[in-house]
Amino acid sequence: MGDMIDATESGASAGTALRLGSWAAFLVALSAAVALAVGVTTPPRSGAFCTADCVTYPYTDVAAFVPGDYLWMYPALLVTGLLAVLTACLAVVVPNGRRALGLGATALAVVAAASLAIDYAVQLAAVQPSLLHGETAGLSLLSMYNPHGVFIAIEDLGYFTMGLAFLAAAAALPRRSGLERAVVALLALGGALLVGLLLVLAPLLGADLGYQYEVLAMAVGWGTLIVAGPLLGVALRREGSRLAEGGPVGDPRVAAATVR
Repeated sequence: MGDMIDATESGASAGTALRLGSWAAFLVALSAAVALAVGVTTPPRSGAFCTADCVTYPYTDVAAFVPGDYLWMYPALLVTGLLAVLTACLAVVVPNGRRALGLGATALAVVAAASLAIDYAVQLAAVQPSLLHGETAGLSLLSMYNPHGVFIAIEDLGYFTMGLAFLAAAAALPRRSGLERAVVALLALGGALLVGLLLVLAPLLGADLGYQYEVLAMAVGWGTLIVAGPLLGVALRREGSRLAEGGPVGDPRVAAATVR
C-alpha cells in the first residue's frame, strides 16, 4: 500500500511538473523574444560597439536615456525567473538515473536567475531613480554604461552559469523522439557557446573584455530559449497527455503511477 501511495503521489507531482513546465517553456521563449527585440533596438552608448556620441567616464551624464535604455531588462527578468521554474519542473520528470543532472541544472539556473535578477533590479530600482534625481555620486562603478563595472561583471557570471544550466539540462533530458533530440541538441549547443565564449574571450581580451561577451551571451542565451522553448513545451505537453491517458511516460516513477 505504501508503495502505491508513493507512486500515485509521484505521478501527480509529475503531472503538475509537466503542465507547469510546458507553460514555463512557452513563456520563457516569448519573454526572450521580447527581450531580444527590445534589446536590439537599444543603441550602444559606450564600449567597443558604440560608434557615435558615446558616453564616457564617469558614465553618469545619462539621465536623458532613462527609461528607454532600461526597458529590455523587464522581459529579461522574466526570462531568468521562468528558466529557473522550467528547470525545476524538468528535475521532477527526467528519468531517475539522470535526476541528479536535473537537480544540477535547477541549481545552476537558480544561481543564474539570482545573479541576473539582482543585477537588473539594482539598475531599475536604484540606478534609474538616482540618475533622474541627479544623485550620481558613486554610480560610476554600478552604471550599465561602464564596460568595466559591476553590472557587466555580474551579467557575465549570470550568462556563463546559464550556459552550465543548459548543458546539465541537455544531459538530463531523454532522447527518445526526434523532438526531444532536437531540444537536447539546441540546449547543448547554446550551453557550449555560452561557456566556451567566455573561456576564450576572457583570456584573449583580458581587461578589455568589456561588453563583448555580454552582447554575444544574451544573443546566444535568448536565441536558444526562443527556439528550444516551444519545442520543449510541446514535448512536455505530449508527456502530460500520455500521463493523463494512463500511458507510460519517460520517468519510471510516472509509469508506475499509471499501473493500479
